[in-house]
Amino acid sequence: MRIDDLFKALMRLDDGVLMRSAFFTLLSAAAVFLLIDVRDLTAMNAELPGFDPMHQNQPILPPALTDGMPNAPPVRPASPNEVLRQPMKFELTSGGVLLAEGTMDPGAGARFAQELEARGEYVTTVALNSPGGSVDDALAISKLIRDKKLNTKVASKALCASSCPIVFAGGLGRVAEKDAVVGVHQVFNGSTVRPTAEQAMSAAQSTTARVARHLDAMGIGAGLWINALETPPDRLYYLTAKEMADFKLTTEPVATAKKKG
Repeated sequence: MRIDDLFKALMRLDDGVLMRSAFFTLLSAAAVFLLIDVRDLTAMNAELPGFDPMHQNQPILPPALTDGMPNAPPVRPASPNEVLRQPMKFELTSGGVLLAEGTMDPGAGARFAQELEARGEYVTTVALNSPGGSVDDALAISKLIRDKKLNTKVASKALCASSCPIVFAGGLGRVAEKDAVVGVHQVFNGSTVRPTAEQAMSAAQSTTARVARHLDAMGIGAGLWINALETPPDRLYYLTAKEMADFKLTTEPVATAKKKG
């Protein structure tokens, strides 16, 4: 095929096809760069503030309890690190708000499901205050929130970082109050066992694809995850209110489908 014929063929492609192709090309490139850095990540595990691999051989988003260097958070979160480091707890508060606070340890998703089974009829909104943690549990919580048609919010000076925005994305309506601290960064493997190059590449691609597919299903713009892929796991990319709106991470609150007793 001649060059001019190839150019004409490309011009006939739908813009959506071109955008999706560019996006997935970027995801593949990010996986390659993650593979290049993976040998350094195991040594870095012990240096990540607040990070505890919890003996799990699974991809995680490490809890983001760094000082934010070189970019400090726009607002200092109100909760002390001691509160955020604890395994995630759930507390039903007034107005049908279920507070989900703490690190998403393996098992947080199952505890969340049990909480909704016991008291879900009273819940309309899940309020998040979490530095992140297990990707699998974040995905499970996010999917259940959407299945139950619940809203999500991040209160003023609450933290929603690392894998927490994945949960936030599950809300039917999603609100980040003024001075809410929302940040994203890369996924890496929290295992103390050093993976082979092939295992690292496979894990990076699989986890990247699962998260990207879920965010797309939740209606979130690709730019959110691209910013996460570009940010090292011991740093955070803090999202502005405009970026959250542009990426459709925030919406106007909507009424849930259920009538509460």
